[in-house]
Amino acid sequence: MILLIDGHHFRYETENLCNMFFPLDKAKVIEGSHTTESNYILTRISQQGEKGTLAEISLCMDGANRYACMDIPKESAEKEAEYQLCALLYQVLSEFTGKTLSWGMLTGVRPVKLVRAMREEGMDDSAILHVMQQKHFVSENKAKLCLATCDHETPILQGVSRDSFSLYVSIPFCPSRCHYCSFVSQAVGKQKKLIPEYVHLLCKELQKTGEIVKTLGLRLDTVYFGGGTPTTLSPVQLDEVLSTVERFFDLSTCKEYTVEAGRPDTIDEEKLRALRAHGISRISINPQTLEDRVLEQIGRRHTAKQFFEAFDLARKLGFTNINTDVIAGLMGDTLEGFQHTLNSLMQLVPENVTVHTLSVKRAATLSQTGGYAAVVQNEDVVPQMVDYAQDTLFANGYHPYYLYRQKNMLDNLENVGYAKGDTDGLYNVYIMDETHTILAAGAGGVTKMKNQDNGYIERIFNFKFPHDYGMRFDEILQRKEQVIPFYEKYL
Repeated sequence: MILLIDGHHFRYETENLCNMFFPLDKAKVIEGSHTTESNYILTRISQQGEKGTLAEISLCMDGANRYACMDIPKESAEKEAEYQLCALLYQVLSEFTGKTLSWGMLTGVRPVKLVRAMREEGMDDSAILHVMQQKHFVSENKAKLCLATCDHETPILQGVSRDSFSLYVSIPFCPSRCHYCSFVSQAVGKQKKLIPEYVHLLCKELQKTGEIVKTLGLRLDTVYFGGGTPTTLSPVQLDEVLSTVERFFDLSTCKEYTVEAGRPDTIDEEKLRALRAHGISRISINPQTLEDRVLEQIGRRHTAKQFFEAFDLARKLGFTNINTDVIAGLMGDTLEGFQHTLNSLMQLVPENVTVHTLSVKRAATLSQTGGYAAVVQNEDVVPQMVDYAQDTLFANGYHPYYLYRQKNMLDNLENVGYAKGDTDGLYNVYIMDETHTILAAGAGGVTKMKNQDNGYIERIFNFKFPHDYGMRFDEILQRKEQVIPFYEKYL
């Protein structure tokens, strides 16, 4: 399918909208108004003199034709022209395909930010619902989900200060690579020899980061170990990294300390005791599904039984804040299988449940082997899975506390974190809202420094792969020095 861009530079928004309606026929973008292809969508903004501008959409596909246009007043800002063109495109695509999208024409990652901005402008919830539904074509259910999430995010965000930050520690190793995953994590079988040197260098980077933090007088709010699967490290290696954090960071102000234990097949009593000994307050044990057949199909080398054993062991050792991840839309899963997974989790009463919708990136095995097409063709059941999760979690006393979207999500849905009581995952809120600075250590880590006064964010990228991280480690330490001048200008 050809997407023609004529007279405007709104490529990102129009391309994403087209791909949302045609996930298996990604748009090829051409600047201009002409193509020799028979299937195309023309998006055009043309000047009409004193009358202002004209937004036009022409669709020609499989012998069918659609056309729509709208006058845009001359005094309208560019943002309004962008909105009108995209709204027109959404309506044409919706009418042609017979599909409506739950999130309407919204293509952004953080729809809750839109709701919060409207609240800050003084709009009440009924007015916000009207705008979300009538202007952005968002379904009532998703608009209300945004409002509910905003209710729980707002008090968390209000507790952030100008000098606060979070620490992210990357452990980019996994026991095996899930077929849907595109992260830079390395399967341990092939890369195990890299781990000792990686841990050594990671501790050096943490030391450097801690020294910078002390110099600047920053206050640590949360720590998050992710990856990857941090518990692919041995108990001794975990202790080494955790001890380094304790040695070089002031944890007295830390509100939350999370380690993604992640894969049940990497969890044992010795590792959990190491986490407890270092005061870890929150862990994740992620089944993704409790259907053994599906686990095998997606490349996870553990069983549902191993998940239950790991969860039970964590409870016995005193962990009182456990998150569990599930994914709607996994290849081979069914609505009944997904319901069984949710119902089984409810019997365990985890403090947090994060419901992801499958998103398959180009680098994932599933995408490269053609499996994504089979998943997409069976995506009609995914909204039912997501709705079942929401209804079940609400009925069991959970509330949504963070929400975000990604590209290539089945049925253009969302990921939602649910929590009981006051166990909301603070780091998740901070990073999704881009609330404050995140200082990252380890391969693939991205430091995001935020100026609280004007919202400006500056990034420092670490090398993605453990091998590159080790070979060019001196550059990693040099880049960390950029944190100092950023804060010297800001604080």
